[in-house]
Amino acid sequence: MTIDLDAPGSSGLLDASSRREISFLSNMYVLGLTLTAGIGGLLFGYDTGVISGALLYIRDDFKAVNDSSVIQETIVSMAMVGAIIGAAGGGWINDVYGRKKATLVADVVFIIGSLVMCAAPDPYILILGRLFVGLGVGVASVTAPVYIAEAAPSEIRGGLVATNVLMITGGQFLSYLVNLAFTEVPGTWRWMLGVAAVPAVVQFCLMVFLPESPRWLYMKDKKSEARVVLEKIYNSDRLEEEIDQLAAAAMQDLESRKRSVSYMDVFKSKEMRLAFFAGAGLQAFQQFTGINTVMYYSPTIVQMAGFASNQLALLLSLIVAAMNAAGTVVGIVLIDRCGRRRLALFSLSGVLVSLVILSLAFILQSSCNSNNQILSLGFCSSGIGWFAVVGLALYIACFAPGMGPVPWAVNSEIYPEAYRGVCGGMSATVNWISNLIVAQTFLSIVELVGTGGTFMIIAGIAVLALLFVYIFVPETKGLTFEQVERIWKERAWGSKASSSGSSQKLLEYVA
Repeated sequence: MTIDLDAPGSSGLLDASSRREISFLSNMYVLGLTLTAGIGGLLFGYDTGVISGALLYIRDDFKAVNDSSVIQETIVSMAMVGAIIGAAGGGWINDVYGRKKATLVADVVFIIGSLVMCAAPDPYILILGRLFVGLGVGVASVTAPVYIAEAAPSEIRGGLVATNVLMITGGQFLSYLVNLAFTEVPGTWRWMLGVAAVPAVVQFCLMVFLPESPRWLYMKDKKSEARVVLEKIYNSDRLEEEIDQLAAAAMQDLESRKRSVSYMDVFKSKEMRLAFFAGAGLQAFQQFTGINTVMYYSPTIVQMAGFASNQLALLLSLIVAAMNAAGTVVGIVLIDRCGRRRLALFSLSGVLVSLVILSLAFILQSSCNSNNQILSLGFCSSGIGWFAVVGLALYIACFAPGMGPVPWAVNSEIYPEAYRGVCGGMSATVNWISNLIVAQTFLSIVELVGTGGTFMIIAGIAVLALLFVYIFVPETKGLTFEQVERIWKERAWGSKASSSGSSQKLLEYVA
């Protein structure tokens, strides 16, 4: 695949003389970095998907779990609690110790959590293991997209970051395959949860031999090491251009580099507030528009639709996960062609329609269940049940290409170098907090207003998400990090203020 920056719709911020064509396969070194870092996404996705199937069998083994929806929700959501802590601290770890060491730490913590879950003698040790796994996933969710974005040429940055999201959806698909594979094996759920340690071990071994992010190295004044890495990514002509851009960015971030950037510093700068609001808003709406409602509880939703068998529920959930992965591939193709903003708007429009369909399906099912006529009950058990499953599949087909990869791609590229780890961690924390709220409340809301009413509420949130993206999220397709930074300065202070501010910083640096 080739991306042409002079295609219609490309940003005018790019100099016409800088026309370049780069394909995803033109540099196998960058692709290797991307796939290795993306194993963090695989861990993220596997944990998201595996618990939904394992929960069906955990309920059979532990009476306390079967008797309490609160314990079930806690088993699911405790990983999110850990991920919130991991993401919040992961931004700081990334900025201080680097992307590589952050990945290694995440792998070790994830392995410990997986083994604890596998050996858990009761639900409470299982919940502890879920906490450890969440810590690892939280750090990885911050680190992987930033590491990939900082190693990727700007022309294909969106697609490469979206590859990390493909690994997430691939991990979800793998988790359903594993769930099906172990349905007849003694200790079913223990195998499902314990096997998660394998990809973490693989990533740890591979990451030991990979370099640190070149942009992080340059920010830490390790310029010779950064150049060695950049020489493996770019040809000689492009190499000098990238180094010049890094030098320019270093001059602008000189004040920030004199001290560690704190979380409160983000809110002291108008342009950083605007950038963080856009990035964190995207992450929140990714969750509140229902994606992990589908992925965490898809077997339960399928059973709500009338399919009582655990194995059938897992098989149908596997189909949903496969569509999620396939849709992400479509997103990889489109994100650097159509742009992030347009793709998100299209995705949310389809999500809105599919949520309305899902809501109507469950409302009709509820109406049929209250009808004593045999023909009506027969229709409910077959037609409407499958209608609900089709609605889930349609939802995934609309969500996966856009709102799946776009929030992660945008958040990996909208912050200046000095703020990228901190802001990335904060926005990922927003994602996980939103994720936790959804996981912890979904079943309870269903009990209160019904499944149909719950999906209608989510459809209303999708309307708000459409408005948010349209108003607050700029297009960043094909732009360098420095050009994206200029967008926020212009939004905050106007184009003249942005230009004069940059010139003043340059003069101060030279002086």
